[in-house]
Amino acid sequence: MPEKKTLERARRDRREGQSPSTQAGEFVREEFEHVRRGKHDARSPQQAIAIGLAKARRAGVKLKPPRPGRAKPRTRRQAQRDRARGAQSHKRAPSGRRSRAASRAVKREGSRGVQPAAGRRPARGTAARRRPRPARKSRAA
Repeated sequence: MPEKKTLERARRDRREGQSPSTQAGEFVREEFEHVRRGKHDARSPQQAIAIGLAKARRAGVKLKPPRPGRAKPRTRRQAQRDRARGAQSHKRAPSGRRSRAASRAVKREGSRGVQPAAGRRPARGTAARRRPRPARKSRAA
């Protein structure tokens, strides 16, 4: 369940006319904070990002699923389910038994999943894919 502050920030972004990915960024930021505080342990920065995006979709952010070829079909289907769930109005309280089981599992895991600097690595890779590559000079010239 996202924190109240995160939901408020995402709503503010939506009111300001920000894109869905900007709104979802608030949830990803929250996820990194949870990992740093030891609330749970993502095994990699990519996993923390994926958890944040799923939370955003379930909270009602109109974030599209990844395009075909960018993610596994199973991931796309799950993203579509999350988005549909976010569009529904009725919410059910999470099971206490499940929450306790998750907390115990986190305590058994290590705490080296995501270091503070690790969050920048996936962002840099994504930015590099966006940048056009400079034309290479031929050796014949």
